[in-house]
Amino acid sequence: MEADIFKTVDTISQGEYKEKGSKFPSYLFPIESVKDFEEQMELIKKEHFKARHHCYAYRLGFAGEEFRQNDDGEPSGTAGKPILGQLIKHELTFVGAIVVRYFGGTKLGTSGLIRAYKEGTIDAITNGNIVSKTRTADLKVSFDYSQMGKVMQVLKDLKQDIHTTAFDANPHLTIRVPYSEQEGKALQFIAKYMNRALEDVTLEEVLEACTIEILE
Repeated sequence: MEADIFKTVDTISQGEYKEKGSKFPSYLFPIESVKDFEEQMELIKKEHFKARHHCYAYRLGFAGEEFRQNDDGEPSGTAGKPILGQLIKHELTFVGAIVVRYFGGTKLGTSGLIRAYKEGTIDAITNGNIVSKTRTADLKVSFDYSQMGKVMQVLKDLKQDIHTTAFDANPHLTIRVPYSEQEGKALQFIAKYMNRALEDVTLEEVLEACTIEILE
């Protein structure tokens, strides 16, 4: 179960860092896709159209495996990398972070820029509402109406809540389970439906007027 938990944010938050006249407004926000990030970037660029730089990083995927960083004209490695580094350090994914720079007339140097973009990101994270969520998978149970009572009894015996239902020409329902437990939950359903021991069934079993499948 612990492997299914990931951390993200549920709303946008803001921060700011100041040094030697330069201001670094920062933003942290939830995203589900690169498109979500790009849309938020456009809004922030419109708000800060006079700023010299709009540096960023984002992470997607339940393990943060999809990511990108960008220095937006700052010296290489001084902006996007420290922003991304803080997202990684705080184990955040499905998030974007943007740090804007208004130049104050005094150069900060490489170390000063790294510190500024890092601290700006930290401030937005500190002000953010970090939440833990569970990665889930849906199992679809399709059945003939003649078997509906049996299906419902199996789910009751397994203490499994129903997520969605469709009682039409092709009746079916879905149950939502932790991602790492999807095969185990499917096997439990099959074993209970067939009245057999769990170790005696496989996912390839043919059920009477009923099927269960893992939805991608």
